Amino acid sequence: MNGVRADMTKRLLTAFLAIALLATACSTERSNESIATGDDSVEDVEPGTGVDPSDPEASTAPAVPEEEEGGFVATGPETTFIPDLEGPFSTDGGAASNTDDSILIIEENPPLTDTLAGLVFPTDWTRRTIEDFNEIGAGLGGPDPRDGIPPLDSPVFESPALAAQWLAPQEPGALVQLNGEARFYPLAILTRHEIVNDAFGDIPVDVTFCPLCNTAIAFDRRVDGEVLRLGVSGLLRNSDLVMWDDATTSLWQQVTGESIVGEFAGTQLESVPTSIVSFQQFVESFPEGLSLAQESGFGPGQYGLNPYAGYSSSATPFLFSGETDDRLRALERVVGISEDDLVVSYSFSDLQANQVVNDEIDGRAITVFWAAGTADALDANVIASSADLGSGVAHDPVVDGQTLTFTANGDGTFTDEQTGSTWTVLGIATDGELEGSQLGPLKHQNEFWFAWQAFFGPDSLQEL
Repeated sequence: MNGVRADMTKRLLTAFLAIALLATACSTERSNESIATGDDSVEDVEPGTGVDPSDPEASTAPAVPEEEEGGFVATGPETTFIPDLEGPFSTDGGAASNTDDSILIIEENPPLTDTLAGLVFPTDWTRRTIEDFNEIGAGLGGPDPRDGIPPLDSPVFESPALAAQWLAPQEPGALVQLNGEARFYPLAILTRHEIVNDAFGDIPVDVTFCPLCNTAIAFDRRVDGEVLRLGVSGLLRNSDLVMWDDATTSLWQQVTGESIVGEFAGTQLESVPTSIVSFQQFVESFPEGLSLAQESGFGPGQYGLNPYAGYSSSATPFLFSGETDDRLRALERVVGISEDDLVVSYSFSDLQANQVVNDEIDGRAITVFWAAGTADALDANVIASSADLGSGVAHDPVVDGQTLTFTANGDGTFTDEQTGSTWTVLGIATDGELEGSQLGPLKHQNEFWFAWQAFFGPDSLQEL
């Protein structure tokens, strides 16, 4: 009886997600028309220029955040930017396709599950890295569920002054830093699209977010000098987004960046530093940064509601059949760090209590800052009204060969014991001997515990 009930629950959840996401997909045509016609000041923006040519001040007047009575506001030019996604892109960097067949399972006639057997889209099912195709399940229905959740292939960005007209200070987003640029991708948009095919200059990048795992990760989307366009396959593994590429239709695991099925099986995408922070934290640290605009997708007024209301407080993950380690609630967040051979995680409850972690694992120094002020994107129906989850950001504390240790000041800032400099949660020194310095990033995720331990194992948890 319990098995029947569990199966029925899984089917209902799948149907619920499919209906919600179908409504999202149906809006794509209207949003593309909006971008094509240039609604809301996008019309005059030239790809790759970074400015609205009709505004002579746009290239010289950075947006500057100010604290005023009544709360944070972002002031400055109201400009938009469209990256050049046509290239030419650098042929250096990115990943090399896997050539080590020893890590692959290669079968001439691989067995496929009922879920996968009905798929019509082509891929090389004879090559895989996973033990069992049963690990992959359907998140969306239909014989070809690819891009049932529509990725953003024509991103539009705006200055903080424009973004502040619709984003609240506490709203969360994925912060990506590359080539001296900083961009903010509101989770209000990413929960509806999950993938943004973007470019930072001549480096093509995918910014990805899986709402079911709360995983925000950016990747360099080059493999062997070829630029991939990644999309949403409609499949899940351990509840995590499985992506597909337009070159070979290989399947890619979002949490790890590894191709798990297809021609590219075994290939590992290179990650780009990504953190989940609040809009206010982003603007205060990067006043000249850019924020993903609503015009990229369904248009103004279409974002801000949480399609997964109540999810983060639920007891059971959607569409997850694996075992969970009960030291933490399945949907508690952790800061999970995975870089080279370093795999370690810290719970948000411990981070909130301590606000700072100074740790060393196998000779590798680790610092994790936690600061209040970031809303939970997967809590209330309206994201801006959600509970304050805070931000957890992992850093390399070594500066000029010196390992720094930190204390929390209780206001979202931190002081290092070696120089007395003051640091933000994003690892930027705002005062003291090291003013202007920025701590190096550690590859990390603010992930639900069930997903982290499914992919990286429960032994990584460090209890403070």
